Amino acid sequence: MTDQVKKGSLGDILSSSQIISNADISLALEEQKRSGVRFGEALVNLGIVTQEDIDWALSNQLDIPYIRLKADMIDPDAVKLIPADMARKFNLIPLIKAGGELNIAIADPLNKPAIEAVQQHSGCSVNISVALIREIREMIENCYGSAERESLGFKSGAFAEKALEVINGDLSGGKLLDYLLIFILQNRLSSLSLQPLGDNVSVCGRRSGVSRPIGTLASDYFPDVAMKIRKAVGITKNGDHCNSGLLKFSYRAHPITFQIAFMTGYGGDYITIKPHVAASVPSRLSELHLPAHQEDSFAHLARAKQGITFFASRNTQERDRFIDLMLEEIDTDGKNVIILGEGPGRINKRFPRIQLPQNETERAGVIMSALDHAPDILVIENATEAMPFSAACRAAMRGKLVLAGMEIRGTRNILRQLLLYQQKNFFLPVFVNGLVSFKGIQILCPECRVEYAPPAEELMAMHLSQQPASFFRTTGCDACGHSGFSQRRFLLDVLTFNDAFLQLFENSSEAAALEDYLEKGGYRGIAEEGLQLLMAGEVSPEEYIASVVL
Repeated sequence: MTDQVKKGSLGDILSSSQIISNADISLALEEQKRSGVRFGEALVNLGIVTQEDIDWALSNQLDIPYIRLKADMIDPDAVKLIPADMARKFNLIPLIKAGGELNIAIADPLNKPAIEAVQQHSGCSVNISVALIREIREMIENCYGSAERESLGFKSGAFAEKALEVINGDLSGGKLLDYLLIFILQNRLSSLSLQPLGDNVSVCGRRSGVSRPIGTLASDYFPDVAMKIRKAVGITKNGDHCNSGLLKFSYRAHPITFQIAFMTGYGGDYITIKPHVAASVPSRLSELHLPAHQEDSFAHLARAKQGITFFASRNTQERDRFIDLMLEEIDTDGKNVIILGEGPGRINKRFPRIQLPQNETERAGVIMSALDHAPDILVIENATEAMPFSAACRAAMRGKLVLAGMEIRGTRNILRQLLLYQQKNFFLPVFVNGLVSFKGIQILCPECRVEYAPPAEELMAMHLSQQPASFFRTTGCDACGHSGFSQRRFLLDVLTFNDAFLQLFENSSEAAALEDYLEKGGYRGIAEEGLQLLMAGEVSPEEYIASVVL
């Protein structure tokens, strides 16, 4: 069995039946990722198999009868047990009821939600047979009559009637997604959200720090829409309550990337879409072009032989790359280096990699177990929670050099968290080498940058003692792919825990005291660098607020 498919999946069944090869599976997976269709549909669309091949393989391997439907096989009394909308939604047709059992023909025998829905609605146990989807749909038309044209249920005064007709005619949500992405670009939105609200889903756009309603979407098809968007991004529901990914989209022949974030809510996925401008972390420290004092501090941390250095950011991928950047600077010759996690260790140097569990207790156990393998350097992708954090610090106390990721945004927040952990006696500050904290910020495209006057709420949120001569935002143009941004840069803080700072840290209870001490010593950090960009007109007020103030 190929390692590209899971045991018991459709791909496994077809491969075991020698209907498809590993190369066929690879092609189908690429098509599935590109178009968002199901695996079997991808195989059929590529011409690798016929629908009959798939149906036969499923029935053969699962020991389920495979039938060719005829009208005289269907009992009208059985049809009455299942509503037409359920039959159409799941591509199934009732055949006959015998006692407490209902026999149905279904196109996808692995569709457990469909079978559970039939059982719940009919009150019967269900026996299934496999049939061709075109024959099932023909029988549905014969038994239930022609369906009225179904609608996705999207309503909006921001779209023309013709556009709404196209959107609502695609029940998968594919057209809705396309039109929303274009709407974001044309209206220069910083983000757009689909927010489940019980009977409907609110679609809201955000610009200049203000959210406004765009329309509503009926909740009936929202699970299918959310799944369509997840497939487009390449994210499946795996138990995580929050995740995100990137979606590439072509607009006026220009490739544009969007970031799409998901949170699991009571009414379904809360989905936020926003333009994404990639920022690549270089493979060498010198290529970051840091101010001299930051580069010296980073190099100082890289020369540490033991102790722990924290890397703080909410962006997992970028946090991993900064850990890699430190690894590139560290002298690892003759050292035993162990990577705990999937992300770090992906630039030039390669080291053994160990899976880091999601469960907090198990993650802490893996960190402590790694010490049995005598590492000189231990890299921990995520040590944010209390137990993994404590385990990482204990590793540093045993003479190891530890690089630990923290899913925390901003220097003040990481200092506040470290103070809290110190109060709970989770670590001794003397073993901390320092921390690296950074935020990404998007630089305005110089080709379409225009001057504008920010609303009062933006001016208030920026807390500026002195305003720049002009504020700017962008309209989007061909030069920037209609994103409005030319690049995404990093604002970086590198703090070393020297003796004086450690003494203050051990006696402080608030992050503000630490910041006051740093500022008196000439430290300015992320806030000062971001302010300079705003004053120079290189970032918009909204981006400054989102990346620096908040």
